[in-house]
Amino acid sequence: MKPSEPFPHFVSDYLAHLQEVYPGEASLDGVHFYDDLLEDFSRARIEAHVHALSGFGRRLRQIETKALPTVEKIEHKIVEANIEARMFDLEQVRSWESSPYVYADALATSLASQTMFAYAPEPERARRMLSKLRQVPRLVQAARDNVKEPAGIFVKAALEVWRGVLKLIEDDLPKVFSTIDDLHLLADLADASTESSKTINAYIEYLEKEIAPHAKSSFRLGRKKFSEKLRLEEGITFDVDRLLAIALRELEETQEEFLVLAGRLKKGTDPIAAWQETKKQHPEAGQLSKVAQGQVDELEQFLRQSNIVTVPDNKSLVVAPSPEFYRWAFASMWTPGPFEMKPSSAFYYLTDVDPRWTAEQQAEHLLDFNYANLWNISIHEAYPGHFLHYEHLRTVQSVVRKASFFSPVSFIEGWAHYCEQMMVEVGFRKEDQTIRLGQLAEALVRLARFIVAIRLHCEDLSVEQGMRIFRDEAFQEEATARREAGRGTFDPMYLVYSVGKLALLKLRHDYEAQQGGKFSLRAFHDTLLQQGTAPFWAHRQLMLDEPAGPIFE
Repeated sequence: MKPSEPFPHFVSDYLAHLQEVYPGEASLDGVHFYDDLLEDFSRARIEAHVHALSGFGRRLRQIETKALPTVEKIEHKIVEANIEARMFDLEQVRSWESSPYVYADALATSLASQTMFAYAPEPERARRMLSKLRQVPRLVQAARDNVKEPAGIFVKAALEVWRGVLKLIEDDLPKVFSTIDDLHLLADLADASTESSKTINAYIEYLEKEIAPHAKSSFRLGRKKFSEKLRLEEGITFDVDRLLAIALRELEETQEEFLVLAGRLKKGTDPIAAWQETKKQHPEAGQLSKVAQGQVDELEQFLRQSNIVTVPDNKSLVVAPSPEFYRWAFASMWTPGPFEMKPSSAFYYLTDVDPRWTAEQQAEHLLDFNYANLWNISIHEAYPGHFLHYEHLRTVQSVVRKASFFSPVSFIEGWAHYCEQMMVEVGFRKEDQTIRLGQLAEALVRLARFIVAIRLHCEDLSVEQGMRIFRDEAFQEEATARREAGRGTFDPMYLVYSVGKLALLKLRHDYEAQQGGKFSLRAFHDTLLQQGTAPFWAHRQLMLDEPAGPIFE
């Protein structure tokens, strides 16, 4: 029996729908058809989106999978889970109804896509920005209409992003479009910016005075929703109790290795005291980007001289301080989308100290950017982590395994987190054992996320108790630990860093066993990256003769 419609035709239709519904994400992917639109979170539009998703699900089920080529059978399963995941979030999790953070993050992403990447001349991007700004009142009104009883910590997280968006509109936009000489366009931008700022300020006041004092709803997903979200979005089918047992096992083993190494580096000193001394070795305030730039250059040179992975010839990576609207993240990588037609710079951002902080706050912040950690952050974000990954992604042919709309975070973050350990294994700066210590410290933080995410959402762990896990088990400073625990409430899938790393290590082990004496680390990495972003069960089917069994153990 022939399929009712070609699978690629269905994918094209479905992806076009997603790009129209989520124009900010489409723009970051390098697709600019909808750049003049802002996300529409009105209840009517959400209901229409759910109805459309249901229709796409029916169409997909009518495609007879037996007639599809092997690769399309795999991708059919990926797309099916994607549709189910989106419907599950809209109908069951209902984050659009429980968190003002959703609206702030969507607006920040949508506006940032027009300011960061020079994919078109400034006047053209400015007109699209103008269109978006004029739609801000509609987005804010949707937030007012939909979000009535959020969790208090969701309000706190949202307020930070909303204030960042204000900074973007009031401070960053005039700088980005400073060379435009069209006075009418500049006047319209100024008017729209003023109106947007007024609307956002009013909403911030509304959140602070009317919502926050009564925000007592639970942030917890619960075991059933947490497990289903993990299954649909990441393809992880492990029982929650088994996942927690694995996380605790990995934490104990990594912690032991960390403490032994810390003690060996500072003989006669308590390991934790030795780590605290190591953390005091960090760049000065205001120098993070400069130091990280030197690291990026050295990492790239090492990779080009080693037989580890193919390094595309791209010199467009810019290292810079995090913009105001994204200062909640310690470090981040913003790359031009894989579908981008015009070359553009990528940005590796680091959140330096805020001059308005006290001297004590600045000193504590810099401790987590100690040289040992910073090396691993640069590996994770730049080489051979996210930046290198996205350079390979540009050459991937499959739309399903190229578009961010289908990308599991467990692969994206799993690759970058895996790279931290892999670079130590292949001998990068092998004479400097503090890099290994920093790698283990970063692994402890990710394992703490693994544990805290499960216990926050499936048990009765409080944010305060979560903070203690990051502080006492991953040895973070208290302010950082509190921030990490808080993130777990609105980002429950942040356990995927460790999950992805474990899955990738097992895939490498099984692939090496299959290759026998022909195994090459470079061939493994290049083959993996050329397959694009996909759930690990899919990578196993694409790379292994016998892909059965769990993705990690």
